[in-house]
Amino acid sequence: MNLPNKLTVFRMLLVPVIILIALLGEDGWITWQLFGSQLTLTHLLCAILFVIASLTDLLDGKIARSRNLVTTFGKFMDPIADKMLVNSLLILLAYERLIPVLCVLLMTMRDLIVDAVRLMAAQNQIVLAAGPLGKLKTVMQMIAIIACLLNNFPLGWIHINFGNLLMWIATIVSVISGLDYFMKNKAMIFESI
Repeated sequence: MNLPNKLTVFRMLLVPVIILIALLGEDGWITWQLFGSQLTLTHLLCAILFVIASLTDLLDGKIARSRNLVTTFGKFMDPIADKMLVNSLLILLAYERLIPVLCVLLMTMRDLIVDAVRLMAAQNQIVLAAGPLGKLKTVMQMIAIIACLLNNFPLGWIHINFGNLLMWIATIVSVISGLDYFMKNKAMIFESI
């Protein structure tokens, strides 16, 4: 177990901690005013842990590539760790009605399709690493989640919250990256038909 893989596992272990804090945390009795909205202690703690987990995603890939520590485990588990982290927070934010459920549904469906393609590739002993659009999708999701956790500040005149605007952008990037992934692997997908 090299350092990048340890960071991936650490990110996976942070997910249940964040979920527990979000579900069992205080009910808004410790709050701060920020840009015209309230920020709760629970959301602040979740945001801090989410940022730490997100940074491990950045670090594990950089370390693996720079030190030639890329492994099949890392290629396979890194995207799973990302999805565990991001999808858990998306569900929690939708549960709290901080983001549109449609965003969560579209991004989750995209992930299911990409995972199905990855499983088909794995049956042929092929490991499909995340591409640039998939990485952009993850970064956009992480930024949007942080914005939603840290207040989802209103933008005033356009009647939409900044976090929600970023979430819709992340959703669009997610759908585009899913279509790109499907198109790049359609020969493998349709070869058994």
